[in-house]
Amino acid sequence: MKFDELVISPKLLRGIEAMGFEEATPIQAQAIAAMLEGKDVIGQAQTGTGKTAAFGIPILQNINPADKYVQALVLCPTRELAMQVSEELHRLCRYMHGIKTVPVYGGQEIVKQIRALKAGAQIVVGTPGRTLDHMRRKTVSFENVRTIVLDEADEMLDMGFREDIEQVLLALPDERQTVLFSATMPKEIMDIAQNYQKDAEIIRVVKKELTVTNIQQYYYDVHQKDKTEVLTRLLDLYSPRLSIIFCNTKKQVDELTAELQNRNYQAEGLHGDMNQVVRTRVMNNCRQAKTNILVATDVAARGIDIEHVDIVFNYDLPQDEEYYVHRIGRTGRAGRDGMSLSFVTGRELYRLRSIEKYCRTVIERRSIPTAGEITDCRVSAVLEELKDILKNRNLEHVYAVIEQQEESEGMSAADMAAALLYKTANLDIEEIASPVRERRRTSPDKKRSGAEKGMSRLFVNVGKKDQIRKKDIVGAVAGEAHIPGERIGAVDMYDSYTFVDVPENLASRIVKMVSGKRIRGRKVTLEPSLTPEKRTPKRNAKRRK
Repeated sequence: MKFDELVISPKLLRGIEAMGFEEATPIQAQAIAAMLEGKDVIGQAQTGTGKTAAFGIPILQNINPADKYVQALVLCPTRELAMQVSEELHRLCRYMHGIKTVPVYGGQEIVKQIRALKAGAQIVVGTPGRTLDHMRRKTVSFENVRTIVLDEADEMLDMGFREDIEQVLLALPDERQTVLFSATMPKEIMDIAQNYQKDAEIIRVVKKELTVTNIQQYYYDVHQKDKTEVLTRLLDLYSPRLSIIFCNTKKQVDELTAELQNRNYQAEGLHGDMNQVVRTRVMNNCRQAKTNILVATDVAARGIDIEHVDIVFNYDLPQDEEYYVHRIGRTGRAGRDGMSLSFVTGRELYRLRSIEKYCRTVIERRSIPTAGEITDCRVSAVLEELKDILKNRNLEHVYAVIEQQEESEGMSAADMAAALLYKTANLDIEEIASPVRERRRTSPDKKRSGAEKGMSRLFVNVGKKDQIRKKDIVGAVAGEAHIPGERIGAVDMYDSYTFVDVPENLASRIVKMVSGKRIRGRKVTLEPSLTPEKRTPKRNAKRRK
C-alpha cells in the first residue's frame, strides 16, 4: 500500500516522502489504518519492520500543534531506542510546524528534560523509570494524553518494568488509545492487553515461505561512511556480469548511483519517482548488458524480471525479513547458483540475527577484501582467459610477431608477457602495496586525471572538518618527505578529504614517508587517487565475458 492511499495530511506525507519511504510495510499498512480509526492495537512484528513509523504516523496525524500539552506518550525499554524513536518522529513531522517531541531517559541530566517539558511538548518518548520519575516530581502531566504506545513491550517486561508500566497506565485518562508492539506474545503481554486495552485489534504479519537454498549469503561489518568503498572493492573482486544493489530510500538510490557513475561503473538507478519511459529504458539497458549494475529500492524492483543476476547487494538492510527474501530471490534463478552480500552497520547486527532466524540459516561474516586480494583475483581471471586461448586458438602468427620483437627490439617473451598481464589485469604496484582503502582506477593507458603532466595526485584522509588548512598539508609533505615546498602542486580540500599533486617520481616516497604521521593531531594516510569530478565518463562494463 502506498502512503498516499492512507488518510494522511499533505505535510505529514511530505515528511514521509522526504525520508525516502515509498510503500508501507505490512505492519505499517495495517497498524496505521487501525490507529487512524481510533482502535486499540496489538502489533506483533520483529525488529526492523518499520514499527516506529507504524505508530508514529497516526500519532502525528492526530496531534493538534496549537495545544502545547502532552497528547501522546511512547514508552521504550532503553534510552537508545527512546532517542531513536524521538529522532524518527522529528524527521516525520519536519514540515508540520509547531509539533515538539521530548525524549526522557535515565543517564541524562533531569534538569535539562524538565526545562524542555516546561517549554511545551505534544509527544513524550521515554523509558518507564524516568517517565515515572517525572510524574512523581510533577514535572509532566499526562491528563490530556490521547494515545499511549508500548514499544518493544516484551523487552520492557524482560527488564522488569511491568510495575512501572502499570503505574504509568493507571495515571492516564480512561478514554485513550492504547497501542502495544511486541516481537513475541508471552502471557504477561496478554495480561496487560486484557487489563488496559478495549477490543484491541491484533495484527500479526504473516511471512512467506523461504526458498533460497542455492544462494550463498554473506555479510560485511561496515562503517556507514565506508559502504561505497567496500562496495566498489567487492564489485572489482567478483566482477559480476549483472548485480542489483538494494537501498531503502529513493534518495540513497540517487546518491549511490551518482557516486558509482563518478567512479566509472556502468550503474543506473531505479525507484518509484521514475516514470514508465525511464524505467523501461533502464531495464532494457540491463537486459542488453549496456548496464551491469542496477541500484534500486524494494518497491521499484518488485515484479521486474532480469536473468543472470550474479550478486544481490543489500547496501542497506531491509526493513522487513520478507523484503530480504524478496531481494535475494533476484539471483540464483532457474537452478543457477547466486550470491547475496549484505552490509551491516553497528546495531543492525540485531536485525541481521532476526533475518537469520527467519531464514533458518547462518549468514556468514566475511572480511573486507584487501587491495592485494583484488589484484590476485584480476590476475587469476586473466590467466584463466589465457589458458582458454592457448587451448582453443591458433597462435602461430602471434609467435612469429613475438620472435620478430625479440630480434628487432631485444624484448624477451617473458618481458612482453609481464607487460601484457600488467595492462590486461589493470595492475598497479602502488595499489598492491597500499594498506588504505582502494579507489577506482581508470585503465593503465590513461594518465591519472586531475594532475598536471609530471605530477601525481594523492588522496589524503583529512579535510576541512578536521580544522586542517592547505598550508598544513604542504608543510607536512615537504617536511616529512624532505622536498622543497614549491615542488608541491595543487591542493584541493573538501570536508573530509584532500587531494594534493606531487612530483610523479616522488609519489611513492611521499606516500611511504608521510602516511602514519600526524597533521594538527590527526593521523593521516596517503594513497594514489583520482579526482572524482574529473574522471572519464564511463568505462566499458564488459570486463568479463
